[in-house]
Amino acid sequence: MSDLETMPGHLIRRLQQISVARFAARMTEAGLDLTSVQYAALLTLSDHPGLDQQTLAGMIAYDRVTIGGVIDRLVQKRLVDREVSPTDRRARVLMLSAQGREVLDIATPLVDKVQADLISHLTAEEGVIFLNLLQKTTQAGNELSRAPLRRTVKAQSS
Repeated sequence: MSDLETMPGHLIRRLQQISVARFAARMTEAGLDLTSVQYAALLTLSDHPGLDQQTLAGMIAYDRVTIGGVIDRLVQKRLVDREVSPTDRRARVLMLSAQGREVLDIATPLVDKVQADLISHLTAEEGVIFLNLLQKTTQAGNELSRAPLRRTVKAQSS
């Protein structure tokens, strides 16, 4: 018989639940209506303005089919602007709005606190080892995901 407490998959799922709960609590305390995937989208658009939805989905390792709903909610909240691409009239590009920048500026220190919360019980050395092992494991399994991480930004045609 298997013991759930020794199964990496079960423990990873539990840690994800804890992470989501901490994230939601910090956002609620700050009066922000923001999910972790919405935060990831805002942060990525801050660093890479003008992305299309498909590229954004790859850069945050999110399902391309579902990213549309995430972007629709960010547009409704006026945190993201969606415009016709200047190089391809059929495509839409995404940019952080001024309000989106303000929310990102408020949320980022809170997200940093969530990250610290998650490993607060570890020593500094254990924290580094833990993060290295998480990175190694997720990188090794990236292509097995239904939403693999894609670090590259598609070149925009001029």
